[in-house]
Amino acid sequence: MDDQQWFAEQLAQHRPRLRAVAYRLLGSQAEVDDALQEAWLRTTRADPTAITNPAAWLTTLVGRVCIDMLRARQARREQFGATWEPLVSEYGDPEAASLHTDAVGIALLVVLDSLEPAERLAVVLHDMFGMPFAQVATVVGRTPAATRQLASRARRRLRESAPQPRAGLPAQRRVVDAFLAAARAGDFDALLTLLDPDVVFRSDHGRRARLAPAVLTGARAVATRAADAGPRFARLCAPALVNGAAGVVARDRRGRPVAVVGFTVHDERIVAIDMILDPDKLR
Repeated sequence: MDDQQWFAEQLAQHRPRLRAVAYRLLGSQAEVDDALQEAWLRTTRADPTAITNPAAWLTTLVGRVCIDMLRARQARREQFGATWEPLVSEYGDPEAASLHTDAVGIALLVVLDSLEPAERLAVVLHDMFGMPFAQVATVVGRTPAATRQLASRARRRLRESAPQPRAGLPAQRRVVDAFLAAARAGDFDALLTLLDPDVVFRSDHGRRARLAPAVLTGARAVATRAADAGPRFARLCAPALVNGAAGVVARDRRGRPVAVVGFTVHDERIVAIDMILDPDKLR
């Protein structure tokens, strides 16, 4: 077996894990494919006889590719904006649901996208994939101690700004369906009972002009927005699986998506709503 055949077999064997790593680092399925292709090209410069742990070696390689891509993205962000996009499929479709295996919630993705590349690498590789800090340090080009500090800063940001769902998918769906019904009816009181007192509503308009504030906080403010806009907007919405969680997609009369909405549910209350209106992310 020649070297490239061996690398091809190893990449195929570890592809699910490598895709999961790349998606959490990049947040874009298209960029995940680019990262894995670049990783494959870089194996042509490697000596397989020096590799004792192929899974760890390939994870490190993909991490290095991704940090290069994140740094390039950061350099052009002012001009082009963020490049991640929501992962959406029809709710209840088992085959489509398999696509969400690598997904993280939109709320988490938004905060991950705001981190410095080295912070993102440190927290994703260590906290989500169990890579030792000594190994992560070789990817980000820092000492293990400095890498530990990067992860600590990132972890603190995630705790403060990206609540994780504490409800199974059926429970999430019940809450989101009730929210949609109350929004369609413009029922402020019903909306209020479904929202956590400290709920955060974020809207991503991309380069389009904003018609409303990008961030709202507090149940009364969010309920007021939903009650005002819901009777018109919610009628366009249908249940969807959005980054592995209950959400909705709104479509125009031609069936084209005009918005994707992700929800984070804790204990039968919605703690975060993320509405994607950026047309570049809805293609």
